[in-house]
This record gives sequence, C-alpha cells and structure tokens, in this order.
Amino acid sequence: MSLFAVTVIGRDRPGIIADATSALAELGGNLEDSTMTILRGHFAMVLLVSTTASLDDVEVELAALTGDGTLEVSVREVPEKRDGAPPDVTTYLLSVHGADHPGIVSEITGVVASAGGNVTDLSTRLTGGLYVLVAEVDLPDAADVDSLRTRLARVSQALAVETTFTVLDSDVM
Repeated sequence: MSLFAVTVIGRDRPGIIADATSALAELGGNLEDSTMTILRGHFAMVLLVSTTASLDDVEVELAALTGDGTLEVSVREVPEKRDGAPPDVTTYLLSVHGADHPGIVSEITGVVASAGGNVTDLSTRLTGGLYVLVAEVDLPDAADVDSLRTRLARVSQALAVETTFTVLDSDVM
C-alpha cells in the first residue's frame, strides 16, 4: 500500500471533487485526509490517498481532470509517518480579525511557532477591509500558555488586530 499526496488547483467548476474522487475510487484509493476550498473563484484541493496502485497509474487516472486546461493535478508519493508516539498536546482555536495589511499571518504564526505550537489547520478570508484568520493549533502540554497569550496580545496590539486563543473542546471536533 502506498500513500500519495494529490493536489488539484485551477478555475472552479461543479464536479471537480466528484471527478477526482471517482477516479481515485476506480483505483481502490482510500482518502485518508483531505482539504478543499475555493479561493476567489479558484479551486484548491489536497488529498492523502492510500492505494495499491502505482504512482503512474494514479497520474494516468487523474489526467482526465486536466483535459480542458483549467486544472493542474500533481501526484507524489509521501512516506507514512512513523515517528513513534505522538507528543502530548492540547488543541487550541486561534482567531484573529482586524484591518487588512501585510504580515498578519507571518507575525501571529511566528509567535505560535516560537512557543512550540504547530498550526494544523488555517483559513483566512478578506471581506472588504476586514481580515479574518482562524487556525487550529496543537500546543505541547509543557508549553507556557500564559506566556504565549501575553506575546500574542503584544503582537496583536502592534498589528492593530484582535486575537483570541482558546482550548478547542475535543467533544466538539
């Protein structure tokens, strides 16, 4: 069994997800992880697919998606992660909103990274002049959460944005 990362990017249209996943199902592919979104009329999807098919077979099966020239598809094999036991982490929800300007994502995620936090999901949206960032962050249980909140508040003030950082209730997920 191999694990492949499949990316599909291009102009949005109905049926992209159905077409891609149908092609993968034809190969006995199992979607292990996926994320899909539309960014200002452009479709973006990343899938982790396990299958007994070869890389060449997956590429050939997905080639039909690129036929009209509006989509680009890439496939690459990725190693299975086998790093031992996962670290003890708590998942937090980070939200940021305020006036749009360059540097918000890099500054905020830099503070999170410096505390050992790993951003596991991030979404941003610009609506008029309002910039909104929502992220899930895994933070090691040994991390100093109060210090992180203080640093986030300091950076948020400098960026003129509002930030919240709260434990994500696992029962909600």
